[in-house]
Amino acid sequence: MTKIDLFTMCIIQDGEKILLLNRPSRKGFPGYIGAGGKVDFPESLTEAAIREVWEETGLTVKDLVYKGLDEYVDPQKNYRYMVFNYLAKSFEGTLLKNPPEGELLWVPIHEAYDLPMQPWFKRRLPLFFEEGTFEIYEVWDKDEQNTIKESVKKL
Repeated sequence: MTKIDLFTMCIIQDGEKILLLNRPSRKGFPGYIGAGGKVDFPESLTEAAIREVWEETGLTVKDLVYKGLDEYVDPQKNYRYMVFNYLAKSFEGTLLKNPPEGELLWVPIHEAYDLPMQPWFKRRLPLFFEEGTFEIYEVWDKDEQNTIKESVKKL
């Protein structure tokens, strides 16, 4: 049986700035990242994205635009990790003063790429601002500890 984990990520954009979280090492995936997290059963993907953004930032996002899928597969473990990515330009609320997942920062889009971030997030980030949707697919070889197949497609 294949184990499948579903996650969301949402980039919040306000004009030429985006909101990023600076995750500490103790939370895993340290560095700057978009808000998001695990989809709780039985919520929908968009419900999960809205909930995760609210929990991590204090903002309520509206009018989500689906941007694409980032998928990681480990055949040896029969495991699939899927991240559904959204862009939100409409939101309301007040940023949390002590966010649970890390410090929040509004940063100009063109400066965001210079911040410390995971390589997989740096690869994905520009795709949020391009027309259409994307699909990132990566197959991992556990024994060799490397990627054996990878594709990034515009759909």
